[in-house]
Amino acid sequence: MPKRKQREIISVDDFCASAAAGPNRRRNNNASFSKHPNKLDTNKFECCFRNIWQGLSEDKKGSFTFLDSLWFPLYMNESSREKVLKWIEKKCILSKKYVVIPIVYWGHWSLLILCHFGDRKSKNRTPCMILLDSLHMANPKRLEPEIRKFVVDIYKAEAKERPKKKPATSQIPLLVPKVPQQRNGEDCGRFVLYFTSLFVENAPKNFSTDDGYPYFMKEDWFCPQDLDRFCSGLIL
Repeated sequence: MPKRKQREIISVDDFCASAAAGPNRRRNNNASFSKHPNKLDTNKFECCFRNIWQGLSEDKKGSFTFLDSLWFPLYMNESSREKVLKWIEKKCILSKKYVVIPIVYWGHWSLLILCHFGDRKSKNRTPCMILLDSLHMANPKRLEPEIRKFVVDIYKAEAKERPKKKPATSQIPLLVPKVPQQRNGEDCGRFVLYFTSLFVENAPKNFSTDDGYPYFMKEDWFCPQDLDRFCSGLIL
């Protein structure tokens, strides 16, 4: 059988769609989704995720930026890593207070938030990474080596434009606060959407680890009924 001609990649969205639909993607991630038919797949997640951002006020949008949920797994693939880093350059991450990065890896969703990455540590601001995961029993920090490599490469990419803004990335803490936990094997994507919605609405003007986590980021951040109400309003 003749080999199918590879389609030219013309945009970020086209490339992400191609990756999501490709045979390796189906085998590695969608197989997990097929075992849990009620788990959000990447297409449904992205639709809901973008709706959250479109609903933000212009003032909020000035403090935040976000990455597509497929960019992290695409970055982990060496053949697409360079493309991903070029896309990230355009996000001007070092000029934002918060960068929200949904991650789907090993069939599980979690949420990475980069805080004050363009700032140096001060009394009121702490450059840090927050990883919100609704399944702590799976050891969220298992991703730390990959996340740190990702962050180092982001800094290298942006250093071309802002060379003086690069702190020692090894000193940036990865924090994993205790947050509400899922009760089944299907709700991780919904938790990440709700984490995102609540964080962008309540994020402090400045984040400092000297004062602990934001008051709302605790085990009793929300109850199951709150999550259910949020999910009932999602357009799937």
